[in-house]
Amino acid sequence: MKENGSDSMETVMVNASTAYPVYIGGGLLDRCGQLIAAHTAARRYAVITDDTVCPLYAPRLCRSLEAAGLEAVLYAVPAGEQQKTLATYGQILGFLSESRITRSDCVVALGGGVVGDMAGFAAATYQRGIDFVQVPTTFLAASDASVGGKTAVDLPAGKNLVGAFWQPKTVICDTDTFSTLPEDTFLDGAAETLKHGLIADESFFHFLMEADMRENIDKVVRRNVEIKASVVAEDEREQGRRKILNFGHTLGHAIEKCSGYQVSHGHAVAIGMVLATRAAEALGCGGKGTLAAVLAACERYSLPTTCPYSAGELYAAATGDKKRAGDHIDVVVLREVGRAETVRLDMEGLRTFTEAAL
Repeated sequence: MKENGSDSMETVMVNASTAYPVYIGGGLLDRCGQLIAAHTAARRYAVITDDTVCPLYAPRLCRSLEAAGLEAVLYAVPAGEQQKTLATYGQILGFLSESRITRSDCVVALGGGVVGDMAGFAAATYQRGIDFVQVPTTFLAASDASVGGKTAVDLPAGKNLVGAFWQPKTVICDTDTFSTLPEDTFLDGAAETLKHGLIADESFFHFLMEADMRENIDKVVRRNVEIKASVVAEDEREQGRRKILNFGHTLGHAIEKCSGYQVSHGHAVAIGMVLATRAAEALGCGGKGTLAAVLAACERYSLPTTCPYSAGELYAAATGDKKRAGDHIDVVVLREVGRAETVRLDMEGLRTFTEAAL
């Protein structure tokens, strides 16, 4: 829906344990102060960003906060998934403490998924939890990572192994920020967008196969957020339906780990979707023709479809995935385009699944 009579901003509500709006549109960085002030009583804001995003967008965000009569302090971490560690998380906590951020103040995450994950986890744990706002600047973060309340850091054993569920007070997606993204970074968001269509909305998937994402970016982000919001509202803490959002992620996370996080998240998920669908079709738990659909989608958006690692390497990495529960792990398969289900495998079943994927 349109908000406040603006032709450039739309709003999607996320009805989780606490309801909050996701604002989508161009030029919203300059309205952040006004929008954020409507959703938190904080007067002081710790803006956490990275050293790539900082010179591009932090000054505008801080000016917007100050124009709304709010105080902002700024901290930039090194960019990249390799920095999503307990050490960097500790540095953020140290900054919050040194800046005398209190329980009545608020953290603002300005950047992509890595910044959002770390800043969100810091907000969830600093002084047992303070308010948190997401201002994503990447297609992937706006369409997926900033919505739903998952926050985390990585460990050497695997991705996102330490974290918390901590819902933001609001999410503000200025889609103009995507104009500075390298093509590969934009395509990371394209992979998660295709995932949403494949698991939950056949008509959206077909739209993506016919239209141009960039030319329809506000519409595409909005539909991504609507799909994720619907799933989160039903299963906030990933005990049931929310697991379908992990399509492509079990083997995708394994690929990231095997690469030392040199393969980006979206590219790894694209490969992971291909592998999971190939295995599911081969083992009789996936819908006929789904592999062809996934391959066509990845090829349309110049996303990778082949894995450089062996079945043994992927299996070893996947056994440490956070989706493992005891001696079992859930993988997501497509029954048909627009409908996904989880399948529970034991460790031998995971080995068989991984071998069938290649």
